[in-house]
Amino acid sequence: MPIFQLPDGSERQYDSAISGYDIATSIGKNLARDAVAISVNGELWDLTRKIEEDSSIEIITRDSEDGLELLRHDAAHVMAEAVKELWPGTQVTIGPAIENGFYYDFLREDPFTEDDLQIIEARMKQIVDRDEPIERQVWKRSDAVNFFRKGGEEYKAEIIEDIPESESITLYQQGKFIDLCRGPHLPSTGKLGKAFKLTRVSGAYWRGDSKNEMLQRIYGTAWSTEKQLRLYLKQLEEAEKRDHRRLGRIMDLFHFQEEAPGSVFWHPNGWALFQKLIQYMRQRQIDGGYDEVNTPELMDRSLWEKSGHWDSFGENMFTSETEDGRHYAIKPMNCPGHVQVFKQGIKSYRDLPYRLAEFGKVHRYEPSGALHGMLRVRAFTQDDAHIFCTPEQITDETVAVCSLILSIYHDFGFDDVRIKFSDRPKVRVGDDAIWDKAEAALIAALDTSGLEYTHNPGEGAFYGPKLEFVLRDTIGRDWQCGTHQVDLNLPERLGATYVGEDGEKHIPVLLHRAMFGSLERFIGILLEHHAGNLPLWLAPLQVKVLTITSDADDYAMRVVSELRSAGISAGADLRNEKISYKVREHSISKIPILLAVGQREVDESTVALRRLGSKHQKVLVLQDAIDTISEEIQNRTCGPKVQD
Repeated sequence: MPIFQLPDGSERQYDSAISGYDIATSIGKNLARDAVAISVNGELWDLTRKIEEDSSIEIITRDSEDGLELLRHDAAHVMAEAVKELWPGTQVTIGPAIENGFYYDFLREDPFTEDDLQIIEARMKQIVDRDEPIERQVWKRSDAVNFFRKGGEEYKAEIIEDIPESESITLYQQGKFIDLCRGPHLPSTGKLGKAFKLTRVSGAYWRGDSKNEMLQRIYGTAWSTEKQLRLYLKQLEEAEKRDHRRLGRIMDLFHFQEEAPGSVFWHPNGWALFQKLIQYMRQRQIDGGYDEVNTPELMDRSLWEKSGHWDSFGENMFTSETEDGRHYAIKPMNCPGHVQVFKQGIKSYRDLPYRLAEFGKVHRYEPSGALHGMLRVRAFTQDDAHIFCTPEQITDETVAVCSLILSIYHDFGFDDVRIKFSDRPKVRVGDDAIWDKAEAALIAALDTSGLEYTHNPGEGAFYGPKLEFVLRDTIGRDWQCGTHQVDLNLPERLGATYVGEDGEKHIPVLLHRAMFGSLERFIGILLEHHAGNLPLWLAPLQVKVLTITSDADDYAMRVVSELRSAGISAGADLRNEKISYKVREHSISKIPILLAVGQREVDESTVALRRLGSKHQKVLVLQDAIDTISEEIQNRTCGPKVQD
């Protein structure tokens, strides 16, 4: 007679072993309808699996986070079943749930097309209509290997052979389709519903290794309801319009080319934007008590071995060997270089906190398939900083960093910011006592600041816990940008010390801090967040002066000169084109303010001011226009909302 404890603290007792579905039914018909799985002592089980012992349980519904992940996982399996029915000779490999959706990797001679996706999607809906039971089976390892090898599924057989002997082999069958999976799964394919959509096809190497065979990966999205699906597809449509690569072309900011994969070719406008971010951040860091440094991009391999980065990160580093037999690595991060600066001369507790900042260019090898515009690159610039401090200073410094980061995000139009606290990962350096201190200090800082945060267990860096700052943009997407990390390991590995009040040497705490994270990536996020309609203070070219007639050419150049003298970036369009053509062209290029001048403006020393996205213009005395624009720039205001 098992007894089950529910999340609200109540208990239910049953005469014999019982399934999750029957428990849900005994509680209520609506709960049974929405149930997709059951949590048993914190482990997700199939609803149909019988529970025999006393347990803590929770019914998982389709609209919960766990339930949605389960729906997406099942959508991947239904897609694989559809592909196997349509093209029986196709090999299936792995098909996990991912953020907002799912994918499955296939080996097939002919490439999948957009038309194929529609065919697959239609067959998936047929499978849902068939409402096939999904049954869990436990197999002997040898039987499972033989089964998949006999069916021509070599990849599945390989996966099974790599599973530790201590783990049981579970397969799930729906209709005639059998797949290797730990589970859990829905009770039947009908439970999935039809709130899914296949989105695209891409290439993917088997197990992510470029030495292995190239597979075809089909991506899809799945949601609890049709309404949620429609909202997400609308978001995707909006995201496509906001794609920073597209905006980079029309705003003439940057480009990419095959000769330098994962690296940005900055155009004058883009480089002007890049420099504005650096100038802004440089001043904020000066005000925050940071000293700016610059460290070598190429350093001996031995330094990276001492730091521990070579063992943990070596495969992602670009290396070089010189004729004298020395091995070098292009830095993937700035931390060891900053430790070397700290080590020069004797440091006392009176020198702490010691704050170093660098706009350091770093290089990391990312697989070609992972590169994505400026959001995933191989060469990027970090607004990196390291704070050397005493253990007692961790909380105060963390409070200051959090305040600075949130203030900076506000200036760029990001006010919806989430903080995640990530603690010790399974693979890490340092003993538990050190990690206890570091984690406690971070939590104390968050509590002192009164900031809300979520727990992200096991996702800390290998050398210490961290805070992650996640920005939510105007169309609801989340972007992880800034980080703040406590490191009680690297200073010791690299021999950094300071003299304490007791006259003895002590190892400093190292706080790693980045606010943009990567300038390239942040610019990409910024462009998509604002749809290219950057706040006036950030725009590479803030004002364009447009002539209505050639008689106003000289006056237009005078206006440009006075704007530049006031610190406003400006240019003129003196072409013999209609004013409507000029307005349209420069609006497409996202110039925030257009000043039209004709004979009337020449005679009255005025300008006709039009903001990006507005059909209205306002005639102002030239100096009043300059004062208005200057004030907006100085205040770092975003100005009126732009209508696309």
